[in-house]
Amino acid sequence: MGILEKISEIEKEISRTQKNKATEYHLGLLKAKLAKYRSQLLEPSKKSEKGEGFDVLKSGDARVALIGFPSVGKSTLLSTLTKTESEAASYEFTTLTCIPGVIEYNGANIQLLDLPGIIEGAAQGKGRGRQVIAVARTADLVLMMLDATKKDVHRHLLEKELESVGIRLNKKKPNIYFKVKKGGGISFNSTCPLTKIDEKLVQMILHEYKIFNAEVLFREDCTADELIDVICANRVYLPCLYVYNKIDQISIEEVDRIARQPNSVVVSCNMKLNLDYLLCVLWEYLCLIRVYTKKPGQPPDFLDG
Repeated sequence: MGILEKISEIEKEISRTQKNKATEYHLGLLKAKLAKYRSQLLEPSKKSEKGEGFDVLKSGDARVALIGFPSVGKSTLLSTLTKTESEAASYEFTTLTCIPGVIEYNGANIQLLDLPGIIEGAAQGKGRGRQVIAVARTADLVLMMLDATKKDVHRHLLEKELESVGIRLNKKKPNIYFKVKKGGGISFNSTCPLTKIDEKLVQMILHEYKIFNAEVLFREDCTADELIDVICANRVYLPCLYVYNKIDQISIEEVDRIARQPNSVVVSCNMKLNLDYLLCVLWEYLCLIRVYTKKPGQPPDFLDG
């Protein structure tokens, strides 16, 4: 049985297992196995394949990855914000490689990458999914482009694909201290009451990863999934801004509902609606700090940041 088949079987087992006190250890083990197989799936192939380069050199003050399903307006947004020509058309998969552009805003250069459209199953290698996701992991911010006419279906599918490859959106790293030791068994401690995990489940998860000597300290109430993330040590925690395009095709009431969702901005690339506000929010999410120089004995120079 291949890795994909094993992942599919474990996902089915998790979905049909009821969540209760009696099954929490079984579910914890299944999640540990699932994370282990997904990590193996993302390991680079030993065979070298010749082909067109995909990633581009990181430049500027920050990098933003533009992710979304085909034909949601990513190329149009890139062309509008950066004056870079990225082919845009009404058919799917117009963009087949990574197209970089630069946004000049508040004196900073922000690199914006137009990535090929993701399809369902991208984490398993469908389309150019793995390459797209690999580039997204190097970004400082994910700009998730969504079609406002498709409700939230695309959003949930994209979040699931990114979650399965270790990209955590708008989440903070679990406050868990973990260190593998050469001996002494497993040391388990916590500085707060734990309601979602206990020592037995921690030991079972560690044993699944063939770890029998380690120090684990919980500084906050975490879940088994968060412990697995810390053990794997290859998770990326990125801020994400959800950009809903094509608002000119939906009702005012629907636009208002979407705009009130957390981390969301509504725009229309074709009609150039609300793009100024998008840049303003993008700047806030990047959390860039301007530094001014000061020569000895002279006041700070606020002209050159």
